[in-house]
Amino acid sequence: MTEEKTKPFRLVKYFTYTSLFIVFIGTIILSFLNAHWAKNMYQKKSEDYAELLVENLNHQVFLQFIIPATLKYGKIQLRKQEQFELMDKVVKSTLHSFKVDMVNIYDMDHIVSYSFDESKIGRKNVGGAGYQKAVSGQNSSRLIQSGNFFQILFGFPEKSKIITFAPLRVEKPLSRISGPVIGVVEIIQDLSEDYRSIFKFQILIMGTSTAVMCVIFLILIFVVQRGEKIIHKRTIERIQLKEQLNRAERLSSLGEMAAGISHEIRNPLGIIRSSAEHLQKKRSSENRSNPILNIIIEESNRLNNIITNFLTFAKPITPNKANCRVMDIIEKNISFLESQTADTGYAIHKSFNENIPDIYADSDMIYQAFLNILLNSIQAMPGGGDIHIETTCGNHSVIVNIADTGGGFPKENIDKLWNPFFTTRESGTGLGLGIVKNIIDAHGGGVRIENRSSGGARVTVELPVYQGNE
Repeated sequence: MTEEKTKPFRLVKYFTYTSLFIVFIGTIILSFLNAHWAKNMYQKKSEDYAELLVENLNHQVFLQFIIPATLKYGKIQLRKQEQFELMDKVVKSTLHSFKVDMVNIYDMDHIVSYSFDESKIGRKNVGGAGYQKAVSGQNSSRLIQSGNFFQILFGFPEKSKIITFAPLRVEKPLSRISGPVIGVVEIIQDLSEDYRSIFKFQILIMGTSTAVMCVIFLILIFVVQRGEKIIHKRTIERIQLKEQLNRAERLSSLGEMAAGISHEIRNPLGIIRSSAEHLQKKRSSENRSNPILNIIIEESNRLNNIITNFLTFAKPITPNKANCRVMDIIEKNISFLESQTADTGYAIHKSFNENIPDIYADSDMIYQAFLNILLNSIQAMPGGGDIHIETTCGNHSVIVNIADTGGGFPKENIDKLWNPFFTTRESGTGLGLGIVKNIIDAHGGGVRIENRSSGGARVTVELPVYQGNE
């Protein structure tokens, strides 16, 4: 029953956890996409940056190297040390404040004529497709990354470089560079450090997202657990209420049936008992005795008590509540039991708190409840024993503890003690404690039974105090 009642809430819980997981995965994916977009934007910016560098370098090389070298030497020959040094001076002075890792200049025969790395000078056909596009007048760039599989996959390569090929043109006066292509410039930019910064930013986003999700998850767990407890508590209360309602319906039917048969049983029972008593008196006058008549009278009285208890248990209880003192009721119980406890080995010990407030109850019913409990304690100690009665204050309630030194109850029977007709004694009806529970429940109180660690049983009764406006 409980599992069925909490199933909808668990469905909400699972849906919430799933949603949280999906949001978390979505955040991770979004962080990867943001990093990817940032890298693409940075790559585009680097390409534009390289084209501007090429344009500026083209201008400076044409004005400061090509024209002066042509006028002085008649033609360009970078193999000559003097021309190479002039070209090197022009290129490095133009790019000295810019982030450029490598510059290669190719002639129209696809031979490296100038390079920051002198070992590359003279190499042929190493420009690839980028060179071919530049010869045809097109700029092109490509990103080269190196590292292991996971470094490339997760976006933190060991090395990242962007290589830009652009044509080197003849510059026309008073216009942008638009003359014929006379060579190719290759510029290589090292983006490794910038890509690492982007990766660190990506990790920061993921770490922040994870931390936020963890906080949300912990809050969600707290809310869900609290909700489950509330739902579980309400479910238990609903089940208990339904059980009480079913029990009340059964008892109502039982009460109606009992009321109908009580007269049918009591009438012949009364005739049997009165006839037996009459015969007994007649026998006594004749100085003759018959033990069978005593048995008939005794069993008739016992059967009558059973019927009385049964009716008391089955009929609806409507307390006639009034302001009363629980100690006065208990003293009345003790006075009534003195005839059974005097000189029979029983001792009742009282520990009353005189400052406890009054209760709001039907004193006759509470008297009956306490009497049943005390009689049970006496019956649990056939050879005599001690009964301890203690009164204390609870939260807007008065608590009465009645403990005995009997044998207690088997653990497997504790939960069955309140069931009607359940008894551990051969001569018991199993209705005494049921009547106690009905009375205490009708007063809005509570009652429980437990075994004492030192031996015997303890019954705890809790009754609401008098509020003054009831």
